[in-house]
Amino acid sequence: MGCQPMDNQYDKTKRSLSSSPRTWLVTGVAGFIGSNLLQTLLTLDQTVVGLDNFATGHRHNLDEVCGLVGEARWGNFRFIEGDIRDIETCRKAVDGVDYVLHQAALGSVPRSIEDPLTTNAANVTGFINMLVSAKDAAVDRFVYAASSSTYGDHPALPKVEDNIGNPLSPYAVTKYVNELYADVFNRTYDFASIGLRYFNVFGPRQDPDGAYAAVIPKWVAAILRGDDIFINGDGQTSRDFCFIDNVVQANILSATAPAEAAGEVYNVALNDQTNLVQLFETLKAELARKGFDYDKSPVFRDFRKGDVMHSRADISKAGGLLGYDPQYKFEAGVARMLDWYIDQSANQSAD
Repeated sequence: MGCQPMDNQYDKTKRSLSSSPRTWLVTGVAGFIGSNLLQTLLTLDQTVVGLDNFATGHRHNLDEVCGLVGEARWGNFRFIEGDIRDIETCRKAVDGVDYVLHQAALGSVPRSIEDPLTTNAANVTGFINMLVSAKDAAVDRFVYAASSSTYGDHPALPKVEDNIGNPLSPYAVTKYVNELYADVFNRTYDFASIGLRYFNVFGPRQDPDGAYAAVIPKWVAAILRGDDIFINGDGQTSRDFCFIDNVVQANILSATAPAEAAGEVYNVALNDQTNLVQLFETLKAELARKGFDYDKSPVFRDFRKGDVMHSRADISKAGGLLGYDPQYKFEAGVARMLDWYIDQSANQSAD
């Protein structure tokens, strides 16, 4: 009789949730990360409230999730169109909720440099509105999207949660302020939350269009169209790219983690590095294997203001206290992501 593989903490948690469903609020539910959280939670037969103002999210993301989970499970979802900058909307959204997964924010370093006021309103005012509402509603756990941008100019690699530098953009300031508020609420009101410092998340439903599109979806779309690829700097800038399913895992584990794990921030990544030239070659090679040949070389241009040169996360804290065990390495995540983008491209061509 062969040995059976041991269940990890995530498998145990999913089984527990399926047998004892809870009620979740996902803010930014129509966005890239929010819609993936929604899909997994509904698949686990959870009840989900979603909040979004469609500033960066899309209705078609919700439509896609509906088609994937089926009408019966979709019936467990209630959507609120509203803005986290409005406190009454936040209070309405948290009513009767067990867990909050707060993803709503205005991302992008360049956007924050061009318009710091709007970024601050969404990411700071909106954040404290959600934090106050969740505290007053006595939700069981408040999990929020923090950011690797908080490490700023601290040069050490890998990035360890306790060692941060000076922020390099208004966006980074707002995400650090989130952590400070969460810590103060823990010490002042005994309301313990968990912050997840995301490192360059990628995957299906990440928007490839617009001025602030992330590098991976932007490059995939460009390759599929045969457009030029632009690299900011010399191509040696590196990131710890993390597939979306790993981020979903971290959120669900954080919401259900024991009390001693709360009141902390955790890195969510792979403890890996891929530079931009390597990223380009990987995407090009993977798409070639799927029948899409790209014969152009990348175009190099000036380094982008506010960006850090290198990023890699130490994930031992999340592994030890949350049971975080990323299931998808970079290449495996890229392969899964590309299938989705190819399908989208084919559907657009057919329309």
